[in-house]
Amino acid sequence: MNKATIGVIGGSGLYEIEGAKTIEEISLDTPWGKPSDAIVIAEIEGHRAAFQPRHGRGHVHLPHEVNYRANIAALKMIGVREIIAFSAVGSLKEEIHPLDFVLPDQIIDRTRSRPSTFFGDGVAAHVSFANPFCSRLHGVIKPAADAVGLTMHTGQTLICMEGPAFSTKAESNLYRSWGAGVINMSTIPEAKLAREAEICYAVICMSTDYDCWHETEAAVTIELVIENLITNAGNAKKLLKLLLERLGRERGCECEKAAKNSMITVEHKRNKNQIKKLRTILPDYF
Repeated sequence: MNKATIGVIGGSGLYEIEGAKTIEEISLDTPWGKPSDAIVIAEIEGHRAAFQPRHGRGHVHLPHEVNYRANIAALKMIGVREIIAFSAVGSLKEEIHPLDFVLPDQIIDRTRSRPSTFFGDGVAAHVSFANPFCSRLHGVIKPAADAVGLTMHTGQTLICMEGPAFSTKAESNLYRSWGAGVINMSTIPEAKLAREAEICYAVICMSTDYDCWHETEAAVTIELVIENLITNAGNAKKLLKLLLERLGRERGCECEKAAKNSMITVEHKRNKNQIKKLRTILPDYF
């Protein structure tokens, strides 16, 4: 099945771009269960992409409830090789204002209850995750953001927390002391699974608030988050439209063969049922 090579993960309204044409909706099962919702294949000015609402249409899944393995597996199964993810974030730095965009290059995992690998169950593997986001994609995203006039911060560290409650002030100040720039609840294990599936992945963060550390700003509320999300959605669509024109070319980055030398279980000891599951996303190795 080869429906699209570019995947977009984010809100269900991202593909509602002027001139977008919905080609089909795909509902499929994966060896890891069902994705959050049907995947929409849309064409925008001749460029095709697969749009996946991370939390389902209408935002029905909390961050820790999302079936990330099924979401990433489904995109890989329909031919996706590059993922642009969008995420609302809280700012941990004064200079990252609400409504600014951020392109993080590092991440600190503060989640604790989410399946975060396709491997295990008799097939052990360890992929490299030192650089969690695709630098090649970053080389496309930042110039595109500049071209559409967006304020985009780079070189930042993203904290991914468990949620669903927002941070305490003590936690927020702890993360600031680590030098982190933004915080969200959804990039882990999404980014790890994309790497295991050999999909290029980058997350574009949209700042909605100052988390709760800022003494002169109101504490984060869901009303504030939603208000700023709506404002940012229009900017995200402008950026995405330009990105679709510039993606879908030769890759040649480390992501392309990330799992090639990661397996350590000897072949005759590998669980056959697990191999059958892995074959759906890594057919070259199983």
